[in-house]
Amino acid sequence: MNAGWFPFGRRATREVRVGGVGIGGANPLRVQSMLTSDTMDTAACIRETLGLVEAGCEIVRITAPTVKDARNLGEIRAGLRAAGCGVPLVADIHFKPEAALEAVNWVDKVRINPGNYADSKKFAVREYTDSEYAAELERIRARFLPLVEMCRERGVAMRIGTNHGSLSDRIMNRFGDSPLGMVESAIEFARIARDAGYHDFVFSMKASNPKVMVAAYRLLVARLDELGPDWNYPLHLGVTEAGDGEDGRIKSAIGIGSLLADGLGDTIRVSLTEDSVEEIPVARELATVAPALAWAAAPPCLQNGHLPSRHEYARRASQRIMLRNGLTLGGGETVRVLVTRDQARGVDGLPASGECVAEGIYEESGVVEIDPRDATAITGLEASPRPVFVTVADGIPMPVIGAFRMLAARLEPRHPILLKDTLGGGGSGMLVSAANVGSLLCDGIGDAVLVRGEPGSAEALRIAYNILQAAGARIFKTDYVACPSCGRTLFNLQETTARIRAATSHLKGVKIAIMGCIVNGPGEMADADFGYVGGAPGKVNLYVGKTPVKFNIPEDDAVGRLVDLIREHGRWVEPAT
Repeated sequence: MNAGWFPFGRRATREVRVGGVGIGGANPLRVQSMLTSDTMDTAACIRETLGLVEAGCEIVRITAPTVKDARNLGEIRAGLRAAGCGVPLVADIHFKPEAALEAVNWVDKVRINPGNYADSKKFAVREYTDSEYAAELERIRARFLPLVEMCRERGVAMRIGTNHGSLSDRIMNRFGDSPLGMVESAIEFARIARDAGYHDFVFSMKASNPKVMVAAYRLLVARLDELGPDWNYPLHLGVTEAGDGEDGRIKSAIGIGSLLADGLGDTIRVSLTEDSVEEIPVARELATVAPALAWAAAPPCLQNGHLPSRHEYARRASQRIMLRNGLTLGGGETVRVLVTRDQARGVDGLPASGECVAEGIYEESGVVEIDPRDATAITGLEASPRPVFVTVADGIPMPVIGAFRMLAARLEPRHPILLKDTLGGGGSGMLVSAANVGSLLCDGIGDAVLVRGEPGSAEALRIAYNILQAAGARIFKTDYVACPSCGRTLFNLQETTARIRAATSHLKGVKIAIMGCIVNGPGEMADADFGYVGGAPGKVNLYVGKTPVKFNIPEDDAVGRLVDLIREHGRWVEPAT
């Protein structure tokens, strides 16, 4: 049996102490966030941290792009301790090992990104011989080891956090910009730490695309299991550059919720392009509902059967069928959106928003409801010469994700599956709906969806489409990748994101990245079509993919120039009047 599909509980890890807070082991799921204030503005950092702690944040991260910023972490820490706040502090380090070595004096944990710590990222294409590759690793060891030894001596924890799109040239050329590359990059640094007798670290595998993120974490855990039981390090979960509003919350719920349902994750951070305090209620809700998402135990007789690979996305190969209303689904058709009869009455007469329309009525679709534990029902379906539209019956005492995984495992792939966000018909809330349906879509399961967790008909329909968009299953509007603000940001991300949305929100299928600085810039945009990146104070660089094409544009002109760039590349259409 593939235990990864049906975990028996939360993954067991060692405990890593971050100040007075334990991560992993027997500790609860920890909630953290990151400051948006300038690190050199001590008073602002203290105020923002106190607000986060009051909202329920347990660990606070602060950027330290330079040695000067890293030194000021000591002032921030002193101010917080004087105010009676003992929250653990984490230094966020990119590019400068010297800043990390200074930060260790003042913080409880250091986050480093292997893709840009003591390694190069110039998007150069070259072949590395084994001896050249080994020589590069020795160079990295020499640069990284002083930080490891200092952390060990001072009792400071570390996060080895790789990000999709910000892998080094060396990793990119050998493993590609892939989950495998993310995993191997992190393990290289972990080996250096372990060789020095240092084990107080956690891993993260972040991406703005939930499918990539989920695949990377699953691959990492499989790799750690192969390496041995003492590679049981905790996991920090997060979808990087999730964006803002409903879109950012849904994307975060899909990525984080999918892994929580796998029994993975020891601390979480929700990255929203909003004030940092707005991240905490979302993270706390996900932490609260985590047990409800998880699968308790799989029947001993259940084999992996027809489930796809855990580590590479592949859509389940159903066959095409036609519903009673003439709607086709399965067999490579786009994932359809169904509503209940009551919901259809609620949205009837409302203006359609682009493609955001109900495509079928649940009660009139001819879908067959079954209990996936019922072997007789499964046998009866398999006896049908034609594919049957199937879903899990309401009311069975199983978590949604586990129930649909079992259904997909026991049924031949030819039968299309309708996903439901709840098996009780009652309200479950947007985050749970997104986690349940989005997780299954990232597994490659599902040919149609039904959302009932929201009380309003129009809201349920909109959320269904937004889940499909966030999971990459159906694109019906512009897709935005927007990083959360931090002390490195060179413009107001919230205001700028709103202006870019206002100008481009009608461009279906165009993916635009909005990045506040070079750290979250060309690399972490990954698969965006166009990029808007802070280059200097008041100046913006524009990208096509990962290639910078326009430089030092005054911020007041940059949105208009972005529109011009999209037009130059044939992706612009005039908005409907």
